[in-house]
Amino acid sequence: MKKMILTLALVAGMMSTLSAQSEKNAIGLRFGNGGEITFQSALSNTNRVEINLGLNSWDNNRGYSGFGLTGIYQWVWNLDQLAPGFKWYAGLGPQIGSWSGDHNSDYKGFALGIAGQIGIEYNFEIPLQLSLDYRPSWYVLPNSYGGAYDGIALAVRYKF
Repeated sequence: MKKMILTLALVAGMMSTLSAQSEKNAIGLRFGNGGEITFQSALSNTNRVEINLGLNSWDNNRGYSGFGLTGIYQWVWNLDQLAPGFKWYAGLGPQIGSWSGDHNSDYKGFALGIAGQIGIEYNFEIPLQLSLDYRPSWYVLPNSYGGAYDGIALAVRYKF
């Protein structure tokens, strides 16, 4: 009987640990100027890291295609006064990208920059998160990438 109680206590302890860790990560898609695969990982209750990989196809205005990888360290605050599940966040981090353009384009090669982000999210009781954010970005190396760009994006993520 003691072994059975000990086994049940261990299983209950493992299950509570698993459920506590079950929503520390989220993965999904971010739709804005192009599309991105987005991943979030909580570092604490008030901090997390968001990593986004974006692929851009040919743009008739700029004439380029390529990818961008952005990592944002975020501070997260509850907005439970609106409704349980609402949060807002702000963050900053590095970004790298590589583009190939037509012969008239300055958008060619590798670039390094910095990005900021501010947004609001809603976490449903099911493992689903929706967010809307604004991300200004500045490419600093090389400066031929036109400097700054920004955009608003909607993200849909599965929490696990």
